[in-house]
Amino acid sequence: MPIYEYACQRCKNEFQALVMSRSDQEALVCPICGNHELNRLISRVAYHQSEKDRLDSFDPTARQSDSFYKDSRNIGLQAKKRLQQMGVDLGSGFESKLEKLRTDPGSVLKDSD
Repeated sequence: MPIYEYACQRCKNEFQALVMSRSDQEALVCPICGNHELNRLISRVAYHQSEKDRLDSFDPTARQSDSFYKDSRNIGLQAKKRLQQMGVDLGSGFESKLEKLRTDPGSVLKDSD
């Protein structure tokens, strides 16, 4: 969906708007002050990185940011990298348990009861 970000030239308010057509864009006004003079902003871009690419680029010796530890996709990344370096393949059982842990980190506590 074409959701764009705009900044009002008068009050500097930043907001998002769904723009489906040229007429939608021409009708846009600032939701705070009603001004029609808006600048379209360049939005942040997100891209998908495959598990293989993430593993290949992961450096276990590098210091990680707080956001690294908040991303559940990074659970087990260090173990997988070390196993890859050692040439060990733990098979699909390991992969399925790791995926379960990534999708539901609390499952570790549930399964241990």
